[in-house]
Amino acid sequence: MKSTFNVEFGANKIESKEVIATAKKVWVDEGGKNRKVKDLVQMDLYVKPEENAVYYVFNDEETGSFPLYE
Repeated sequence: MKSTFNVEFGANKIESKEVIATAKKVWVDEGGKNRKVKDLVQMDLYVKPEENAVYYVFNDEETGSFPLYE
């Protein structure tokens, strides 16, 4: 089965794969030189378009957020 998931808010639209890719980049970038995507075993994302934010929990311990739209 192929599926897509899009978030639309006002004039903005973004696909779930873009949000996931950004989250993985945040994981790697914030972890220093030794952190790899394969070290990310669980990723919970909470999208709040009205706040232009994606809140995350990585591996049940690391939390934070990044902008949904640029």
